[in-house]
Amino acid sequence: MAERLVVVTGGTRGIGRAIAQRFEAGGDRVLAVGRAQCDVTDEAAVAAFFESAGPVDVLVNNAGVATSAPLARTTLASWHEQLEVNATGAFLCTRAVLEGMRELDRGRIVTVASTAGRAGAPYTAAYSASKHAAVGLMRAVAAELAGSAITANAVCPGFVRTDMTRASVEHIAATTGRSEAAAEAALAAASPLGRLLEPAEVAAAVAFLASPEAGAINGQTLILDGGGIQT
Repeated sequence: MAERLVVVTGGTRGIGRAIAQRFEAGGDRVLAVGRAQCDVTDEAAVAAFFESAGPVDVLVNNAGVATSAPLARTTLASWHEQLEVNATGAFLCTRAVLEGMRELDRGRIVTVASTAGRAGAPYTAAYSASKHAAVGLMRAVAAELAGSAITANAVCPGFVRTDMTRASVEHIAATTGRSEAAAEAALAAASPLGRLLEPAEVAAAVAFLASPEAGAINGQTLILDGGGIQT
């Protein structure tokens, strides 16, 4: 397979870094984009970045943020931040690459969402809403692209061993009095896997959806949770 230009937002650590490394290992040219390179919520910055990058073969919308709180204590600022990064960021980046993909009549768009984009959970109103929006975006884009050689899909992992999950573990421990080990075990127990996912597992799913062999898969969500959510 010829070298492709792959852009991974939120690509400098955690899941994004694992995704970038996976594509690099496959011989692709990868732009792993952190917030310092491009704020995905800034329309002008996104447009400028993708104009300088050139035609993109694979876009991975991975940039994301997460906080948790009961709905009554969820601030408007937290609501806006999660929607802007997790949903609006994916929208702006997807919009920025579409014209180039249509001109080439090929391309893959994969958004890293979450099981929270398919099912609700306590204390995640803003996060769940933003990830549902990201999944809905991919479905709408897929409908527009139907019949072309461009696809748009999402992967929906459960808790992954990343700095973001580590922050969640620390928050749970601080607010419940549990040890961090017990807090992590509680997160792991929420999945039929009985463990946290590894970033490389998410990267493998993204790489599959971006492969030529996945050309018939469009508008779908690939759930990575060991069978808890079945569709």
